[in-house]
Amino acid sequence: MQTNRPEDSHQAALLRLMRDGPRSRAELADLTAAPALPAPSGAVSVDPRPMSRSRLNAALNRLVGLGLAESDGLAASRGGRRSGMVRVSRDTRFAGIDIGATSVDVAVTDGELRVLGHVSEPCDIRSGPAHVLGRVLVLAAKLRRQGLFTQLHGAGIGVPGPVSFAEGVPVVPPIMPGWDRYPMRETISRELDCPAMLDNDVNIMALGELHAGLARQVDDFLLIKIGTGIGCGIVVDGKIYRGVSGSAGDIGHIRVDRLGSLCGCGNTGCLEAYFSGAALARQAQAVARSGASPYLAERLAVAGTLSAEDVAAAAAQGDSAAIQLIRDGGRRVGQVLAGLVSFFNPGLVIIAGGVARLGHVLLAEIRSVVYRRSLPLATGNLPIVLSELDDTAGVVGAARLISDHVYSV
Repeated sequence: MQTNRPEDSHQAALLRLMRDGPRSRAELADLTAAPALPAPSGAVSVDPRPMSRSRLNAALNRLVGLGLAESDGLAASRGGRRSGMVRVSRDTRFAGIDIGATSVDVAVTDGELRVLGHVSEPCDIRSGPAHVLGRVLVLAAKLRRQGLFTQLHGAGIGVPGPVSFAEGVPVVPPIMPGWDRYPMRETISRELDCPAMLDNDVNIMALGELHAGLARQVDDFLLIKIGTGIGCGIVVDGKIYRGVSGSAGDIGHIRVDRLGSLCGCGNTGCLEAYFSGAALARQAQAVARSGASPYLAERLAVAGTLSAEDVAAAAAQGDSAAIQLIRDGGRRVGQVLAGLVSFFNPGLVIIAGGVARLGHVLLAEIRSVVYRRSLPLATGNLPIVLSELDDTAGVVGAARLISDHVYSV
C-alpha cells in the first residue's frame, strides 16, 4: 500500500481513527468530512481531501476485506437507521520494545494499542547489541508462548541515545559503546518478521504520553526524561519534532557550568553530569562518606554502593542532605527547562524517567525555577507534572510509533 492514491490515504486515515476505539460509520463520515486529517509523526502524508459517504464505505469495506478492520455490531440510533460499528481487526498485534540503559521492556499490544502482555528484565546496554537484542528476542518469544500473538504486524523500538530516524540506526550514542550505526531496524524486522521502526527512548515516551497519558488533549508539549541520561521529547502540533538529523531534544548535553564535571560525552559541565542517575549516585556516595547523611552512610556500608532510589528513600525519611541533593538537581534542570519554555512556549511539561520518581521535592524545585525564570506569558497557564504512566510510556509509545507507520502506508 506504499502509494499516495486517494483510496490508500483514506484507508490509512480511517485506521488511525479506529486506533482510538470502535467507531460507527456515521461518526467516521462526520470526522472525515472535515478538512485534512494530519499525518502522524514519521508517517507518509495522507490525501487531504474529505471523503464522500460512498468513498468512506468503499474504503471501510476494503479494510474489512483485507482483514485490517472488522464489523462490530450496530451503534446507538441517532434518530434514524442505526449505523454499523467498525474497528481495527482484533487480530492486529504490535510489539513495543523499550531498551534502556539498565533494562529491556517488551510488550505486545492489540491494534488499539492496549497492552496485552508486558515483560522486562535487567540488562546492561554496554554489553552490546548482540547480547541486548538477544534478550529482546527471548522476551518476545516468552510473550509468544503465552499465546499473545502468532504474527506481529510491526515492532517499534526505543534506545537511550541519538538515532538517525531515516536510517534506523543509533549514531555515536554516548552510553552505548559498540552500537554506533548498528542496523537495529533491519535486525529486529528480520528477526520478528514484521516492519520495524527505531527512535530514541525519549521520543517514544512522548508518543506514549500523547496516546495514553496526560498529553492526550495537548498538541504542543515537552517530555523531560531524567534517568541514566537526560533528554527531551518535543511534540509540535501532535507530532514528534526530531530536527534535521534526529538529534532534537538532547538537552542532557547543554552546558550548565563552564568549569564543571566531565560528562560521558567528553565535554564538561553538561546537565547530565550533574543530575542523571549516575551523577546522583556519585553525589550520594560523596555525601555519605562526608558524614553529612547518616542514613546514606548506613546504606553505603551495607550495600557498598548507592543509587537514586537510595536518595529517594533517604529524602522520604527527612534526610536533609538527600533533600538538598534533589533540590540542587531540580534547580539545574529548571534552569535549562526555563530557557526551553521561554523559547518553545509549550502547553504542558511532563517529567518522567527513573530519577523523576524522586517525586514532589524534585517537581517543586523544577516548578519554582521555571515559573521564576521564564517569561510570564509562557508560564501563566503552564502545567508541569509528573508522568502517570510509570513503566508503560516507552512500550506504548513504541507501539504507537510503529502503528503510525503501518496505518499510513
